[in-house]
Amino acid sequence: MKKAKTEANDWLRPEYTHADLGPIVRGKYARRMAIESNVVVIDPAVSKAFPNEESVNAALRGLLDLAHSSTRPTRLKRMRAG
Repeated sequence: MKKAKTEANDWLRPEYTHADLGPIVRGKYARRMAIESNVVVIDPAVSKAFPNEESVNAALRGLLDLAHSSTRPTRLKRMRAG
């Protein structure tokens, strides 16, 4: 038979202090998560057009291909002094 969990079991034992646990740091891993995660929030109206992530990726790849194929070097026109 299991012992009933009492409120006393949720607290630190008397031989431990908060100083023994070290400093408490808020947001310790926040910077690493921001760097390692790549979450993009899409407008709800746009998300209705794309049912899943594969369709979003396919559309973006199509736009990239189009952008790369349609770009060409431009020449600067020289302006004549009037």
